[in-house]
Amino acid sequence: MKLSTLKLALLSAAMATGVFAAQANAKPITEADRAQILKAVDADAGQISDAALKIWGFAEVGYQETKSSALLQDQLKTAGFEVQAGVAGMPTAFVASYKNGAGPVIAILAEYDALPGLAQTHDPVKTGIPGQVAGHGCGHNLFGAASVGAAVALKEWMVKNNVKGELRVYGSPAEEGGSGKVYLVRSGLFKDVDVTLHWHPNNANTAVQGVSMANISGKFRFHGVSAHAAGAPEKGRSALDGVEVMDVATNFLREHTPDKTRIHYVITAGGTAPNVVPDFAEVYYYVRHPDPAVVKDVWARVEKAAQGAALATGTTMDSEITGGVYALLPNDTLGKVMDANLRKVGGVAWTPEEIAFAKKMQESLPGAPSIDTVKTVAPYKIEMEGGGGSTDVSDISWVTPTVGLGTATFVPGSAGHSWQNVAAAGSSIGVKGAVNAAKTLALTGADLFSNPDIVKKAKAELDQRRGPDFTYKAMLGDRPPALDYRKPAAGGHE
Repeated sequence: MKLSTLKLALLSAAMATGVFAAQANAKPITEADRAQILKAVDADAGQISDAALKIWGFAEVGYQETKSSALLQDQLKTAGFEVQAGVAGMPTAFVASYKNGAGPVIAILAEYDALPGLAQTHDPVKTGIPGQVAGHGCGHNLFGAASVGAAVALKEWMVKNNVKGELRVYGSPAEEGGSGKVYLVRSGLFKDVDVTLHWHPNNANTAVQGVSMANISGKFRFHGVSAHAAGAPEKGRSALDGVEVMDVATNFLREHTPDKTRIHYVITAGGTAPNVVPDFAEVYYYVRHPDPAVVKDVWARVEKAAQGAALATGTTMDSEITGGVYALLPNDTLGKVMDANLRKVGGVAWTPEEIAFAKKMQESLPGAPSIDTVKTVAPYKIEMEGGGGSTDVSDISWVTPTVGLGTATFVPGSAGHSWQNVAAAGSSIGVKGAVNAAKTLALTGADLFSNPDIVKKAKAELDQRRGPDFTYKAMLGDRPPALDYRKPAAGGHE
């Protein structure tokens, strides 16, 4: 082969594998670039606030986030993104894309689902909202708004500097138990993504990279026979008895599960009148553990407990897995880049009114740390232990290098999924933290577009952490999205 022919062949191969494209932006960003991006986010802060507070007011639960999803899609369309709605069988999911030639594909995640049972005003004392049941106790109203704000600023920088590559925003519904991102992964929508960025509302500013717990969740529905509980009890077969016997059996099971296993449940339907034997009852279970294999094993044992309960009570039972996620794979390479950008952005500065709000709220939080912690950034580290919660971001982290951060959007000392978090997420405190998150995400995205070595190292780390011959297989199998998992239980009458 002649030298010129060899060069042409190598060039063609590089282009085919994306190497040529990755080198297109091989120039570190400058301080002027960073200043431009930060200025763009500041200019968009009003829109971030508007979106966050509107979504807070919508308070739509998983797979019902019609208004929230539409609002974010409209903002992205206005900013010049192409939006594909209703992806992966989820009406409220979307993918927004801005592409400028061949180059890295960088994704930013956006969430927007609320939690049932947490309606709360934006006051620092517990105050419900009549007629409303859901609230943003995890701050996903801030999550979605800031992620879109980051993407808009980053896209503006790409246009002004002719940066090559593709920027995507993945609108991912139903993070709270619905495993929305699992369906995005399973549908192959991340197969060409080089790096994925995300963030989450927090009590502190931190780019610590850690693990989470794998999870399977689902519902067990028992069917019995109605009867008058006093006049003809012998003719009844209580579906609620089936649920309660299952719960007892499962609670005894706890002693014989591996360390770090978590099992929790709530009875979602159990009858309406004590003098009527209920012919339908439902219980909603979660099983968690750092190891997905353990989760699958324990879940199978919980299913056995349900089968035994049905046998013992003369009822029948059917079950449905509604969610399932992997454990999060941290990425130290990306974590250090995210941490460096978070430190450039810095902590959050509260006004006297915001400080007064926080101090009033801390009256309901015994032992809360100083509110001054929101001014600082926590030391960086990578944690391979702990992680009591679960997230569907985890599945993405097994197919593409993934990195996240948290910013101070809640009052220090607040618990996750609490009325305190709902109130803060609907206030200027929450919005300020969200703007800081948008800045950090946008700066990190710019670093990734500009430095192919970071992307290369992050991919090598992912390969090492997940091990050889890994093949992704969703924990929830091949079922379609559980679009009704937040709807009231149905299946009988009392």
